[in-house]
Amino acid sequence: MSAPSPLARLLRRRPALAIAGYLGLMAALIAVALIAATDLLDRRTAVVGAAALLERIEGRKAANAGPDAQGGGAPAGSPFVEGQTVTVAGAALLQRVAAAVAAVGGSVLSSQVELQGSLASEGFISLIASCEVEQPALQRLLYDLEAGMPFLFVDQLVVDAPAGGSEGQRLRVLLGVSGRWQGAK
Repeated sequence: MSAPSPLARLLRRRPALAIAGYLGLMAALIAVALIAATDLLDRRTAVVGAAALLERIEGRKAANAGPDAQGGGAPAGSPFVEGQTVTVAGAALLQRVAAAVAAVGGSVLSSQVELQGSLASEGFISLIASCEVEQPALQRLLYDLEAGMPFLFVDQLVVDAPAGGSEGQRLRVLLGVSGRWQGAK
C-alpha cells in the first residue's frame, strides 16, 4: 500500500473541510450549468425573433409581388449592364433605355452609345438619347431608369418644351445615361 497524500490525511482529520470543498465544487458546477442554460435561452429567443422578422419581410415581399405592386422590394435582375463584349453591353443599354421610353408612351428619335467615354476606364458605358415624351410621363421615365435594373444613372437631362406650350404637345428630351459594365465573364 502506498502512503496517503498530505491532502488525503488533512481531509481525514477534518471532514468538515472535505464537505465544504465538495459543496463549493458542486455550487460552481451548478452556476456554470445555469449560465450555459441562460445563454442558450437568450440565443433561442434571438433566433425566434429573427425568424419572425424574416417571416414579416417575406410576407411583405409576397404581398408586393402582385401585378399592381408599387415597389417595396428590390428590383430583379443584375445591377450591371449585361454583355459579353463592350459593344453588346452598349446595345443592351440602348435596348433598356428604348424600352423604358416606349413603356411611358414616348419614342426615341436618335441615340449614340459612347463606349470610349470619360468613364469607360472605370467600366461605365454611356448613352445619349434624344426622345419625345409627354410631360406627365417624364417623371415615370426617369424613375424607371434610375430605380430599375441594371443600375443606371441619368448624367444629363435637357428638356425642351414646345414654343406654343399647348397641352397635347410632347417634350423633346435629351438624356445622358450611363451604366456599369462588369466585363466579360
